[in-house]
Amino acid sequence: MDIENAYITLPKGFIANGVHAGLKPNGNPDLGFIGSDRPASVAGVYTKNLVKGHSLTRSISIIKKQETVRGIIINSGNANACVGEMGEEDAKSMASAVAKELNVDSDDILTASTGVIGSRLPLDKILSAIPGLVNNASSSEETGHLAERAIMTTDTQPKEVAATVNIFGKEITIAAIAKGSGMIHPNLATMISVFTTDANIKQDVLQSMISDNVKDTYNRVSVDGDTSVCDMVVIMANGASETPEITIGSEEYETFKEAFHALCFDLAKMIASDGEGASKLVEVEVVGAKTAQDAYLCVLSICRSPLCKTAIFGQDANCGRFITALGYSGADIDPDKISMFLSGLPVYEKGVALPFDEEVAKEKLSEHDILIRVELNDGEYNDRMWTCDFTYDYVKINASYRS
Repeated sequence: MDIENAYITLPKGFIANGVHAGLKPNGNPDLGFIGSDRPASVAGVYTKNLVKGHSLTRSISIIKKQETVRGIIINSGNANACVGEMGEEDAKSMASAVAKELNVDSDDILTASTGVIGSRLPLDKILSAIPGLVNNASSSEETGHLAERAIMTTDTQPKEVAATVNIFGKEITIAAIAKGSGMIHPNLATMISVFTTDANIKQDVLQSMISDNVKDTYNRVSVDGDTSVCDMVVIMANGASETPEITIGSEEYETFKEAFHALCFDLAKMIASDGEGASKLVEVEVVGAKTAQDAYLCVLSICRSPLCKTAIFGQDANCGRFITALGYSGADIDPDKISMFLSGLPVYEKGVALPFDEEVAKEKLSEHDILIRVELNDGEYNDRMWTCDFTYDYVKINASYRS
C-alpha cells in the first residue's frame, strides 16, 4: 500500500537529516545523511559513464567488498569529480567524520556527491557540519524530508515515495528519495536515489532485485540525453521488521519485488516530469516491433530528439519530426506499416502523414501528460520510455547552472 506522506525514515531502524553546510549559495540544505541503527544489507546500480565521481567510485568499491553498511552521506552543489587523488581523499574524509560520530568503521559509510564537476569539495565546511548533521539525525518526518532536500540540485520538487507490504504476517516498509532533473539519460543510474527498508534480505538477493527493476523504470527515463558521472541507485535493508529472511523465488520475494518496482516506477516518472524547465511529461510507447532491441531503439530515438521535444512544447502535431526520429533510430522498421498517434490523435498511417484539425491538436498537446504511441505492426515486442518537453527555461537553467 502506498504511503501518501512519504519520507526516507519510515522503515524501522533508520534515521536521517539534512543541513546547509555552505556548498549552495542559496542557503538550502546541501548535506544529507541516512543511517541505520544496525548493519544493513546493501546493493546498488551505477552510472555507465566511464568518467565517474570520486564519491561514487568509493561507494562502488565498498559494496563490492562487503555485504552491509551503516549509512550514506550525500552532498549536493559539488560533484567531487575530475579533481584527482584529492577527490578520493575528500570522500574518505567525509565518511570518516560520519563514522566517528556513530562509532563505526569508515567503510560502513557510503558516499555520494552531485553538482558541478571539476571543483574540489569545500571539505572544511563539510567536516564542520557533520557532527550536527549526524547527532541531530532522527526517524522523524522533519529530518526525513530534510535529507531529501539536501540532495536536490536543479530539481523543482522533492521526490519521496514509500509503501508497506504484508510479508510473513508482518508489515514491512520500503521508502525512497531521489534527485534528478537534468543530465538524465540511460544507462543507469541517471540520478541519485536511496531506498531504505526494514525487510530481512541479504545482499545477493537485493542486488538481483535492483538490477532487474531498473531496466524498465530508471533506465526508461531521458530528459536531455546526457548521462551524469556521479549517479547511482542504492538500497539498504536492515531487517528491523524482525521477519524471516526473504529469498529469491519465494512468494515473499515476489511480493516485495512488486512493491519495490512500483516505487521505482513512480520515482522515474517524477524525474521525467521534473526535467529542467519541463512543462509536460511525455510517455513514448512503441508496440509491434520485430525485436525487443528494435522497440527500445524507437522509444529512445524519440525521447532524446530535441526536435521532437520542442515540437511537444510548441503543441505541433506534425508527424515529420517523430517519423524522422524513428527512421534514424537504427531499428529495423517498415515505414509503410507504421501508425502513429499523439495523445490519441492519428497523425501517420502506412507511410502517409494524416491531416488533422490544428485546434484539436493544440488542445490535446496542451495537456501536461502527453502520450506518443507508435504501432510498428511488424512483430510482438513493445517498449516505453518517459521524457519531457524542451522549453526556453531548459536553456536558461543550463546556461547559468554555475551561477
